[in-house]
Amino acid sequence: MADNMMMPSSGGGLIRYNEEYQSKLQITPEQVVIIIVAAIILMTVVKIFFS
Repeated sequence: MADNMMMPSSGGGLIRYNEEYQSKLQITPEQVVIIIVAAIILMTVVKIFFS
């Protein structure tokens, strides 16, 4: 029954965004985690000392 099923092509209309625009600001996932942890620590210190 499923032997004659036709699937659409997978490449039509796709854009490669890497080739379109290269950002000057490159952030790695490790840097994102470090920024989040630093923000949490900073907010905790501010809350403890300035409340």
